[in-house]
Formats: sequence, C-alpha cells, structure tokens
Amino acid sequence: MSRGAAPRLLIRDLEQLVTPAGTAAPLRGRALGDLDWLDDAFVLCDGPTVEAVGRMRDLRPVDGDVVEVDGRGRCAVPGLVDCHTHACFAGDRVEEFALRASGASYEELHAAGGGILSTVAATRAAGERELAAAVRTHAGWMLRAGTTTFEAKSGYGLDRDTELASLRAIGASGGIATWLGAHAVPPEFDDAEAYLEFTLREVLPDAAQLAEFADVFLERGAFDADQARRYLQACRDAGLALRLHGDQFTEAGAIPLAIELGVRSVDHLEATGAAGVRALARSDVVGVLLPASALFLDRPMAPARALVDAGAAVALATDFNPGSAFCESLPLVCSLACTQLRLSPAEALAACTVNAAHVLDRASRIGRIAPGYQADVVLLDAPDWRYLAYHLGADLIAGVVRRGEVVGDVVSPGAS
Repeated sequence: MSRGAAPRLLIRDLEQLVTPAGTAAPLRGRALGDLDWLDDAFVLCDGPTVEAVGRMRDLRPVDGDVVEVDGRGRCAVPGLVDCHTHACFAGDRVEEFALRASGASYEELHAAGGGILSTVAATRAAGERELAAAVRTHAGWMLRAGTTTFEAKSGYGLDRDTELASLRAIGASGGIATWLGAHAVPPEFDDAEAYLEFTLREVLPDAAQLAEFADVFLERGAFDADQARRYLQACRDAGLALRLHGDQFTEAGAIPLAIELGVRSVDHLEATGAAGVRALARSDVVGVLLPASALFLDRPMAPARALVDAGAAVALATDFNPGSAFCESLPLVCSLACTQLRLSPAEALAACTVNAAHVLDRASRIGRIAPGYQADVVLLDAPDWRYLAYHLGADLIAGVVRRGEVVGDVVSPGAS
C-alpha cells in the first residue's frame, strides 16, 4: 500500500457470510436459491471495493493501515437493494390509513380525491429544500434497515417544477432517480390524454437529464395500455430506461406491454393470472414483488411461487410510500416473502440483492459480497443469516458498510 493511502477495512471472525452464488443476473428458478456460504469468515475491503473474501484460517497478514470490525457472533449479507420506492414526498396519509382501517378501499379514497392526489397537494406545497430533507430522512431510515442502494420515483408533483425538484432531491440524497410522470392525472387536467400531452412536452426533456428510468401506473383510474405505451415510447426516445407499475388491482395489459417494449421490470403483479405468469417466464422482464403494499392494502399477494417455479425472474422491494406501503424495511419484506409469498430465505435474499440490482442495471457491481464488487455489507446481530427473514420485525442490523466505509456506529458484539 502506498504511503498516505486510506486504510483497508477488515471485517473478521464472522459467524457466517452468505451471498448469491456465481456472477449471473438475474437469477431464475433453482439458481435463485443458490448461495455461497462461509463459516468463520472475513471480508477485506480496499476503498470502495471488496478485495477478498474467505475463511479466517486462510486470511493472510494485511499490509499497511487496517480498520478492523469485529464480526464475532455476526452474519454478513450483501447490502440490500431497494429497487422500488416512492421516497420523495411531503406530508403523510395517516388520516387515510385510519379511514381504510374502518373499511374504505384504496380505490374509493383515490376516487374521492384522496390517495395519490392528497400527497400531490402536500408535495407541491413543499419547497425543494423541504423535499430534499424528506428524501434524506427516508434514505436514513432505509440505510438503518440495511438498504445500501435505493431507487426513488417522482410522481407526487405532476407539474413541471415539482417533478424536476423531486428528481433533483432524489439524486442529491444518493438515490437512483425514476421519473414517474404518469402516476395519476392531476386535478387541473380534465383527462389523461391532456395531461400526457403536457408532461411529455413540458417535463420530459428536463426530466430525462435528471433520471435514469421512466415509470407509469397502468391501472384502472390511472392510465390505460395505449396511454402507457405512448408515454414509455416517448421516454425511451429521450434516453430513459423503462419500468412499469402493473397488475396491482386489475389485469389491464401491463405484462404484454412490458414484454412488447422490453422494460426492465413490471412491478406489483397482485392481480396477475396464470397466463401472465407464463408470459413473464418466457421473457426478460423482471417481476418486482411488493408484499408490504399488498399487506397494507389487504390485497391478494402476487403469485411469487408460481413465477419462480415457471422460471420468471423476480425481485423484491418495499414500495415505500406514504399511502399504500409506509414501510422502509427490506428485512420485513423478506419475512413477508417467506411467510406470504412462499419464497425460501435464500430466494428472498437474492431477490432483494442481485436481482434488484439487475433491475437497476447494476448487478455487475452490487448485490454480492465478492472480489471486485462494491463493498456494501450488512452485519446481522444473529447467529444465523436466515434471521433476516425469520425474526419478524426485529432490530437485527448491527452495522452497515457502504462503499467500504462503516456507516454510523457498529454495535459491539454482546451489547444490550
């Protein structure tokens, strides 16, 4: 190591280290549950990159300055990747939550001017500084839950200034920005066609400079398949990669459109039937499953087991948002994946690491703990890595390493 270089980071004496096996992405079928598993392990990081992984008996002396993290009694998993959030918003929808608990449906609240549009009003009223502060706060919540990479969507502005401010706020907080310009029709427009004409003409040119992805809510009461096609094609022509909300409440053509346009993912799938499962399994489109949203809204769960068994690629995400999934915890989503979606703990881990990274076009550098990958590691205060899903709602995160740096304090082994 040259003089003056930053010290390496050594995480040593780990009870277990687990990571999705191999280098392929996305993982499908049986491969989704294949893990590389080491007991009594270490991870050596050189700056932002993993330099070496192995068993302690094979650890050679490390030259130069080294910062050591005690992994005794701990398990290491890759930094979690949340590939679907709506983390840029102002206000809350706690009153709506109370009404829904009394029997009002999500669609009834949306039709009455609640739902997405109530958050649009609050987000428009906030300034860009307030939005940036909100995303920073939400990103901090996600990080404490083990998320080292997150995507976030706009879509709570639905006007030019707020949409662009939202995308800037996401980028400034380290998020991967998605322009969800077609989330809902704002109240100042009479119909979806008029709104699409406006947003594609007035917002897309600048949004394409701030975002990596475009997304659309294809659903009854939002945008239909023809409108979604028009929006996504225009976004693709502007250089954005494509994603799609679909089959949340109804099958309205989302999966055929996703396959036709070659989108990165179609997300939700609670209403997907057998034909949709077969179509996704034959395609390169990833199905992003959002069980916290289905639980929050008391909706049927997506057919995850059928998708995996048919050979479809799936990922998991929180859908973190103020109205239908006020949840930033991927460990909780892993628990739901195992208890409600019938995935194994290994399948759930791969779905929110390497497969989620694939959705974000980053699977070659995040989502695994292996030499050459970004040094993103989550330490679990548990004797077995499967506690990530097994211990429902637990505070298991003992420490987070992001890009080779310890974020915050690492809890000492055995500390109360």
